[in-house]
Amino acid sequence: MSLHVQKVNHPEDLDKVFAIRKIVFVDEQKCPPELEWEHEDESTHFLATSNGQPCGACRWRKTDLGYKLERFAVLKDFRGQGVGRALIAEALSDLPEDAHYIYLNSQLDAMSLYAKFGFVAEGEQFEEAGIQHFKMVKKV
Repeated sequence: MSLHVQKVNHPEDLDKVFAIRKIVFVDEQKCPPELEWEHEDESTHFLATSNGQPCGACRWRKTDLGYKLERFAVLKDFRGQGVGRALIAEALSDLPEDAHYIYLNSQLDAMSLYAKFGFVAEGEQFEEAGIQHFKMVKKV
């Protein structure tokens, strides 16, 4: 399998990113569409492809707190093949050098994956779009 992750900003590539997110978050996880589409213009987007086939997406954006990694989505047929790991690694390597505070909101079943990259759960469990999450912060 040839796995490739790249930063994208071309409308055609962004359409692929949004299509993946719609399948995973809106269709599969039943997230309200109006919660799914926000902050797109201020975000840096990534698209994962496997043998040229779009299979995963994520983004990061600068917030008042620091840098937030968001919207990690991998299509069902490609899960368990390292796509999520590749997306996290690429997003992290793309952050500016002065990114001292890096965080994300993790669904419970993804926490162990983020932990491999140095993210640690902080605070209480909470619900976002009907799904349980923990805030996780990257320790440097």
